[in-house]
Amino acid sequence: MDLKKYIADVPDFPKKGILFRDITPLMQNGKAYAYATEQFVNFAKEKGATLIVGPEARGFIFGCPVAANLSIGFAPVRKPGKLPREYVSISYDLEYGSNELCMHADAVKKGDKVLIVDDLLATGGTIDATIKLVEKLGAEVVGLAFLIELADLHGRDKLNNYDILTLITY
Repeated sequence: MDLKKYIADVPDFPKKGILFRDITPLMQNGKAYAYATEQFVNFAKEKGATLIVGPEARGFIFGCPVAANLSIGFAPVRKPGKLPREYVSISYDLEYGSNELCMHADAVKKGDKVLIVDDLLATGGTIDATIKLVEKLGAEVVGLAFLIELADLHGRDKLNNYDILTLITY
């Protein structure tokens, strides 16, 4: 299935000069959404994943159905102030400034084989920080799965020690 047909290009969003790749049409089409989810499920099976992790918020959109399909757990990675129990966090640099990600301290355990699922691989900063959180808690990252990769931003270069699945590349 050609998933690019279900991605809407939105010029100058969120600011002038940016071409935003809107995944909403894909999510609105049951067959396309199911197909994308199935590709992630197959990759998770191939990698022997025992847990799916997804960063806020669009990682939830794809990660949760993968976990449910496999009857395994899903662990969210959130922004500060969103988790009600003990958590671990990591700060990471952005092009201008920094950001922080958090995960419940008991979200992953030593021996878990984690597949990280997100909608977009751009510069790789968020996923690199997510990997560090998972590994800090003692789990093994067995793969990374993305709906879209923006190849010109070279995010893959930061993540070259991991098996990566992308369904659409721009």
